[in-house]
Amino acid sequence: MDKALYVREMFATIAPRYDRANRLLTAGVDEAWRKRAVAELAAPRGGSVVDLCCGTGDLVFHLLRSDPELRVTGVDFTVPMLDGAQARARREDPGGRATFMEGDVTRLPFSDASFDGATMGFSMRNVVDVHATLVEARRVLRPGARFVNLDVTKPTNPLIRRLFGLYFYGLVPLVGGLVGGSKTAYRYLPNSLTNFPDADGLAERFRTAGFHDVRTIRLGFGAIAVHVGSA
Repeated sequence: MDKALYVREMFATIAPRYDRANRLLTAGVDEAWRKRAVAELAAPRGGSVVDLCCGTGDLVFHLLRSDPELRVTGVDFTVPMLDGAQARARREDPGGRATFMEGDVTRLPFSDASFDGATMGFSMRNVVDVHATLVEARRVLRPGARFVNLDVTKPTNPLIRRLFGLYFYGLVPLVGGLVGGSKTAYRYLPNSLTNFPDADGLAERFRTAGFHDVRTIRLGFGAIAVHVGSA
């Protein structure tokens, strides 16, 4: 099975319990990380933002709360995740400022320079082609607009790295499997980090894709990275 199909089916399986599992596994701190990502985006008031691999809409709804005039488009290729986002939108976005659509982030269905900002949360590890995703993110941004990526990364401190390994590769599959409903999925998600570029390597990928003013902000004792690049 190719990676894209595997990832789509895996997220479809865990979609109904995905939000609950995330909050439990991070003790709710993941919400603070998303708020930081939104702050780093610094989208213009009333602008238009695209959230890539939006899942059930966590970053989308944080974006909407940051600006009552902002318009956000969430893109994902897993229909059950989008169904979850639509269900949340009925509660959290009564004004209908969010749009959710099925799509592939390596081939976005938007014209060049369509958005004032782009975000992506905890998903870059799962895409088939990181470079293609970054190139597409840059393509759909207006000049000077930012792309902010939030994801897990390998801590540089040896002690933190060891403790993180015990948690990420030991506790996450166990608890995630019980709460999220799929032991296979929560074994895959930690392992997706194994061959993924570290924070410095991903920053270099941003530059190769054409972003400038690239910077990295480490959170969560160095286990979480926010990458920011301007188009």
